[in-house]
This record gives sequence, structure tokens and C-alpha cells, in this order.
Amino acid sequence: MAKEIKISASKRETSGSSAAQALRRTGFVPAVVYGGEKGARSIKINLHNFDLMLKHHSSENLIVDLDVDGEIIKALLREIQHEAVMGGVIHADFLEISMTKKMRVTIPIELKGEPVGVSQQSGTLEHLLRSIEVECLPGDLVDAFDVDVTEMALGKTLMIRDIVLDKKYTVLTAGDVAVATVVAPREEKVEEGAAAAAEAAATPEVIGKKKEEGAEGEAGKDAAKGGAKPGAKAGEKKEEKKPAAKK
Repeated sequence: MAKEIKISASKRETSGSSAAQALRRTGFVPAVVYGGEKGARSIKINLHNFDLMLKHHSSENLIVDLDVDGEIIKALLREIQHEAVMGGVIHADFLEISMTKKMRVTIPIELKGEPVGVSQQSGTLEHLLRSIEVECLPGDLVDAFDVDVTEMALGKTLMIRDIVLDKKYTVLTAGDVAVATVVAPREEKVEEGAAAAAEAAATPEVIGKKKEEGAEGEAGKDAAKGGAKPGAKAGEKKEEKKPAAKK
């Protein structure tokens, strides 16, 4: 079950970036509540109290009771914006909900166990999809879905359609999306690639040698046709020796 907590808040009349900065300087976080019959409402929350709450609740789906000037609003903490450098909270979004109406949420996927493809076949487990989108009642929200991967062998891929959830969850993510896979060791792939590259690099040298040998053979044939002895250059005439003069 998702954790339910109470947050005290109050309405804010001003809006815009300059007003939000001024609000933060006074120790408050600007926030907005969406949904419901009243539409979007701007509120402010005590920054110190909000930070303490977040440190004790790490779930991505928090159902809270927003006490806005005495009015209790059941809401889902939808999004938190942080500073780019220091990481402090600068804004929060809430969605007003009904505990009897289903809603769409994204819930993390946690892989449990060591696959046989890793423990017995020296493979590597790759976690490809970190969350799944489902439709459920607010009261059925969980921090994460635990998925057992101990039976995954080398080369096996876990798809969304392979994950079995309770009937109270309607899976909205496409069934053919890969969640995790067990692949061969990366070291073997590198060695195979290096061997193939070495073989490819050696091939041109052999071909070049054959071409040189063939060229020399053709030159020898041409020389033989021209009457030249081996070693004589093509087109070079043989020098005739004149008989010695008689005394």
C-alpha cells in the first residue's frame, strides 16, 4: 500500500517566477493542486517540513492529505522539481484523487534474484525498463513491482507480457516491450571482434604478395618471348661478340 501522510498548506494569491522566488526566501515551497471540481489551485508548503517528509518517504507514488487552510484534499504527489545545482526543492505538483476511482500511475520495476544465465552461464543481466504504467485504485498503489528473474537463462529476454500482476492492476505499457535480458560476457565479444579485425588486416597483405609474384611471372614470359635471358630487361638487345682478328 502507498504511504499516506498529512501535509499542511495554505493558499497563495501571487504567481509567477519572481513571486515564487520571494516565497522560497521566506521558507516556503510553491505548489499546485490539479484536478477536482475546483480546478488548479496554487498553494504554499513549509519547506523544512516538506523536506523532512521526503527524507522519510522515498516512494514515487505518495498519497497525501493536503490540509489547505482547514480543507482536507486527498491528493497524489505527482512531481517535485529541484534546483539544477544545489538540488533543493523549488516546486511541487499534486493531483486531487478519489479513492474509489481508478487512475493511471507509473510504478518502478525491481528485479529480484540472480538469473541462472549469470550464476551458471557467465552471462550479464541488463535491466532495460525501469518502470511500468498501470491503472489501479489509489489504495492499491505500491512502491514497486518485484519481478523474479532467477529462471532467466543466457539469451533469455523478459517482456512486459511475461510479468504477472494481480487483476486489480491493468497494464498499460505495451506487452512487447523488453524489461530485462541476459547477454553473453562482453569480454568474449571483444576478443571475437579483435580476432576478426586481425584476420581482415592480414588478408590484403597476402593478396598483394600474390599480385607481385604474378607480375614478375608475366615479366619473365615477356622476356622469354623477346629472346631475353632471365634477368635481362625487356627490349634490351643481346650484344654480339665480334670474332678476333687473325694475325
